[in-house]
Amino acid sequence: MERREAVTGEDPGPLIRLFGLTGGRARPQGESFDLVAIVRTVSGSYEPADLIPEHRAVLSLCRRPTPVADVAAHLALPLNITRVILGDLRREGFITIERPRPATQTIDERIYREVLHGLRSL
Repeated sequence: MERREAVTGEDPGPLIRLFGLTGGRARPQGESFDLVAIVRTVSGSYEPADLIPEHRAVLSLCRRPTPVADVAAHLALPLNITRVILGDLRREGFITIERPRPATQTIDERIYREVLHGLRSL
């Protein structure tokens, strides 16, 4: 039987590895999240030996709040694969994924007064 690389001229190794990382899933389970969602490691107990290297890398990186896009860049994995990995870690309770807080659309009147007072004192 011919190997796939003989037919396509490409080594299927990376594709098989990505398939293995996600169990063939293309989408994360649970609530969806976007590129700017913030990932944080939940402090708790987990056995690093029980985790795959990508999971350990996410847990280490996300000790500080980190956007999903930065996690994908750090892992050097496609975004959809990163989302599946993050979804699995969230399901296991190892991380939280939060939507970013919207920027305040109105400026407090107190701030306007302080700026005006500062300008007048110049």
